[in-house]
Amino acid sequence: MMNLTTPALLFPATSLLLLAYTNRFLVLAQLIRNLQTQDRNDGRDRVIRQILNLRKRIVLTRYMQALGVSSFIMCAVSMFLIFIERDHLAEAFFGLSLFLLVLSLVVSLWEIMISTRAIEITLEDMAQKLSSASTTAPRRAGE
Repeated sequence: MMNLTTPALLFPATSLLLLAYTNRFLVLAQLIRNLQTQDRNDGRDRVIRQILNLRKRIVLTRYMQALGVSSFIMCAVSMFLIFIERDHLAEAFFGLSLFLLVLSLVVSLWEIMISTRAIEITLEDMAQKLSSASTTAPRRAGE
């Protein structure tokens, strides 16, 4: 039998998770603004790949947040159902809450994997610029 403290334990974790998701969204918004103001000399292909990457990440962040909020709501409903002594229904809602939380974490993991791809794109661009700069640099006497 579940008591009121069982779903209440999920509240702080879900709240922190939603805060982390909000921070991810704010970082994405800042990246998009920075991408918009970058030098016109940047490679068009790289910028297009970054835009596609950012679009995917925004969609995933939306799903992460929606699943996290849904989990939080189901948890609150579970607590209410325990309060009015509907224990079996409360357990079902709590189980649904946990399931939604796990889905939210899986989508978060997917978004993290995509964000590492964005870093790889930037590193590729940096390496390419360094490589082309070293081949075009004038050589000093004695080299």
